[in-house]
Amino acid sequence: KVVMDVGSGSGILAVWAAKAGAKRVYAVEYTDMAKHARKVVEANGVDHVVTVIQGAVEDVTIPVEDWEAFHLQTEEDAAATEECPADDDDDASISCKQQQSKVVDIIISEWMGYFLLRESMLDSVIRARDMFLKPKSGILLPSHATMLIAPIMNEDHHMVIEEYLEGMNDWNDYLVNAKKQYGVDMSILTEEYDKEQRDYYLKSSHYVQLDGDTVLAPPSVVKTLDLAVCTLEDAKGVDETEFSFDIESSGGGAEDEEINGFAGWFTVDFQSRTDEVGKQFGAKMTNPVHFSSSPEIGDTHWGQQAFYFPSAIPIQSNGKVKIDGTMEMIRSKENARLYNVKLQYTIGAAAADGMNNVMDNMVESVYKIP
Repeated sequence: KVVMDVGSGSGILAVWAAKAGAKRVYAVEYTDMAKHARKVVEANGVDHVVTVIQGAVEDVTIPVEDWEAFHLQTEEDAAATEECPADDDDDASISCKQQQSKVVDIIISEWMGYFLLRESMLDSVIRARDMFLKPKSGILLPSHATMLIAPIMNEDHHMVIEEYLEGMNDWNDYLVNAKKQYGVDMSILTEEYDKEQRDYYLKSSHYVQLDGDTVLAPPSVVKTLDLAVCTLEDAKGVDETEFSFDIESSGGGAEDEEINGFAGWFTVDFQSRTDEVGKQFGAKMTNPVHFSSSPEIGDTHWGQQAFYFPSAIPIQSNGKVKIDGTMEMIRSKENARLYNVKLQYTIGAAAADGMNNVMDNMVESVYKIP
């Protein structure tokens, strides 16, 4: 099989592909990590199989010499070998085959970012798929991805609030000292300083490694991706998606139960294609694999992103809280690899005596994923 590793980094996935029996591996890496990848490939004795290509995937071309050396074929070549001139007409044959770059059987990539999309390389994977992957039989690994959110109870929320308040107290102390010792009134900057602190502590998501018991309700799916057919438009974010959570008190009579915010994470699957063309022609994965960055799994490189409320929502003993709302994830205009998350929701509570109460009108918060 012909394999392409998109965003190869150190080249480890490309090496594994070669050791697993790939006849040719293209390790595409935009940064100077490509230099290190070449060393790793050579040190592991697979440089006769793996070629490291430095550059953006949209600028990559299949080396001309590989067509004959590795007997590369598109699906059209395999179905109709007379489509291009015979190899003895070298110039015409090469010119023809350069127009047909879809010779890759498998695209592998560790493209996922925090909450799946933040700083991810999904755009590059989609471009590589459209340029190089055999459209009927080719597969991508991972093949599918899912984004989820859930309400959480996490004591780190209080630390974040305290750090914000301590920062403002330090600023107020500075104002007093600046006026007293130097005769300069700096209070004109208080509003801007407070905004900076709020943006960092209260209006940004936070990287966390949560335990499974911090999740207060089954997660809600906010986006799914089929890598075989998803588009560049899909990579721009998450359309406004509804969620609904029913959170019950643990019933232990604890007085400090509360909801501190939402957490977001993702799962990916390595399985057979599920699109109509892929189901008919695609390779069959006999041992599918599921990976999750859920709190229940334990620590992972990606962790979770916590979107903390401005203040915690208490859960009355033996009571319930219902949160209904929507989530939207929008690519930042300043940086295409960063995103903002918009959450809109209402909060309702049911006490143990059966009394219902809407605690807030519609709440709207926008968080940067830093």
